[in-house]
Amino acid sequence: MSTFSIFLILIVVVAFLLVVVIMVQNPKGGGLSSSFGGGGSQQVGGVKKTSDFLDKSTWALASLLLVLILLSNIAIGETDNTQESKALDSSAAPTTSQPISVPVQEPILQTDSTKE
Repeated sequence: MSTFSIFLILIVVVAFLLVVVIMVQNPKGGGLSSSFGGGGSQQVGGVKKTSDFLDKSTWALASLLLVLILLSNIAIGETDNTQESKALDSSAAPTTSQPISVPVQEPILQTDSTKE
């Protein structure tokens, strides 16, 4: 398993956790929910420590995701088994001295003997 594959798995896991943490958070007010009449349904005295933990975990997961993406970019650059496209390499193009010829089939003509 290559280094890039490990980074890719970690990025997917961290992104999933970040989505879960963001979806669990309560809306802070303002925004679209209050403009459509949803402002009265929010809790007045919610749990402060839970929201602090969720805020800190959101920032930590977002920072970790950014670092993993940057490190995966470095891991891509370090791979030795890079394969370049042969279409862009002019030395790999086949050189032929003769043009390619395609046989053409002659049309079949009807003679007078076949008409009746």
